[in-house]
Amino acid sequence: MILALTGLFSIFSILFVVVGLIVGVAGTYLVISLRNKKIRNNAQQEAILIAQKARQEAEEIKRKGELESKAGFVRRSEQFEKESMEIRNELRETERRLAKREDNMERKLEGLSGKERALEANGRRLGEREKAIAVKERQLTDTITQQRAQLLKITNMSMEDAKNMLLQRIEKEVEKEAAALIEKRYNDAKEQATNNAREIIVTTIQRYAAEHTSDYTVSTVDIPSDEMKGRVIGREGRNIRAFEKATGVDVIVDDTPGVVVISSFDPVRREVARRSLEKLIQDGRIHPGRIEELVAETANEVDQEVTEIGKKAALEANVLNLHPKMYELLGRLNFRTSYGQNVLRHSIEVAYLCQIMADELGLDGGLARRCGLLHDIGKAVDHEVEGGHPHIGAELARRYNEKPEVINAVSGHHGDGEVTSIFTPLVSAADAISASRPGARRESLERYVRRLEQLETIANTFPGVKQSYAIQAGREIRVIVDASEVDDGNTIKMARDIAKKVEEEMEYPGEIRVTLLREVRAVEYAR
Repeated sequence: MILALTGLFSIFSILFVVVGLIVGVAGTYLVISLRNKKIRNNAQQEAILIAQKARQEAEEIKRKGELESKAGFVRRSEQFEKESMEIRNELRETERRLAKREDNMERKLEGLSGKERALEANGRRLGEREKAIAVKERQLTDTITQQRAQLLKITNMSMEDAKNMLLQRIEKEVEKEAAALIEKRYNDAKEQATNNAREIIVTTIQRYAAEHTSDYTVSTVDIPSDEMKGRVIGREGRNIRAFEKATGVDVIVDDTPGVVVISSFDPVRREVARRSLEKLIQDGRIHPGRIEELVAETANEVDQEVTEIGKKAALEANVLNLHPKMYELLGRLNFRTSYGQNVLRHSIEVAYLCQIMADELGLDGGLARRCGLLHDIGKAVDHEVEGGHPHIGAELARRYNEKPEVINAVSGHHGDGEVTSIFTPLVSAADAISASRPGARRESLERYVRRLEQLETIANTFPGVKQSYAIQAGREIRVIVDASEVDDGNTIKMARDIAKKVEEEMEYPGEIRVTLLREVRAVEYAR
């Protein structure tokens, strides 16, 4: 019984579950159907709204298209009218130009017609003139024939003899004129060459400006006290003898207070001695051993400094690839003077002058600069080697493999040897310029002042001259004349006479300009 009830309960439970599933499925289907219907209704309404909106947009687009079409048509019409107007204006302008051109062509045709008529008239006149000339030529030929026959009859000479005599006379005249012309051309060329040389030299002098050198012949060392001077001399002069032996110089100690003079033909030794003595005085320990030690140290310092000075000088003159010994020799020139002029500065100056003149003449400026820098290299050792410094310098240049042009310039810049290079005269001229410029040497400065005084003296010798002034370093003299004694007509002649007298009595580089001034002043007072 219990089992039957349990089975029945299971069946009812299954039936309830099945019924529940059926009811759930039916409910779900009903809900889904309702929702799908609602979705379809909403979709239909949206489709209707979209269709209405699409129709409205289509109508709006259609209206805009019509408006744009109308606006484009209007714009194209206006543009067409504008282009048509421009074309019409261009056509009218073209017609106007064509009409003007036609008028010009007509006027030119009328002018050509007139010229053609004038040419025809001229042609007729020329034809008549040619006929008249032909008649005159025949008459002239007949006359010449008659005169020739009479001349031959009078002179009893044939035509050939007369022609030969005439040719001989003409030949002599032509030879004389040719000789005079050749002489004139030669003199003109010589004068032109002289003027060009003077101009090049003057231009070179003006383009190069160097400082004036100072004069020194001996070295002096200041001594702070007489007690220090006694210590320098040493007991029985042993210190000063040791110093002279170590340095190879002469030391002059006199009664002059506070000064010791060092003298030597070798400028480098003199410089070593001067520096060594100054160091000894500063150190205070003065005895033979200390003297030898300081002199050795100073000699090494000076040797290094000499080489550096030589390298700097070569660099300043832009001369490269020298032998190392050449730098030392150039540096030694820095301690050498000639008439108060520093030889190294003089050599650098000559190098620049040579380059300037070589550039003016179209030559190798670098080679000319090298010749100028090394031209006095022999003076570095002329106190050690016999002979003149040109010969010594040439031997040094040959030993250190310098070019033949450099060797010839060094040996011949004073006119001692044979000149085989164009650079040798340049070095000679530059050497003379550097030595003779005002302030370079003592005697040159005095000669320069005398030249200015002589220039003014020559001008003052002429009658009517009130005052004269030499200006521009002697390249110009201005002469003021008395207006009551010299008139305007005589001023040109007087200036020429002064210039001629200056040429005859003076020697000078370049040219001197003579400017003559005449002034009339009328002064009156109103009271």
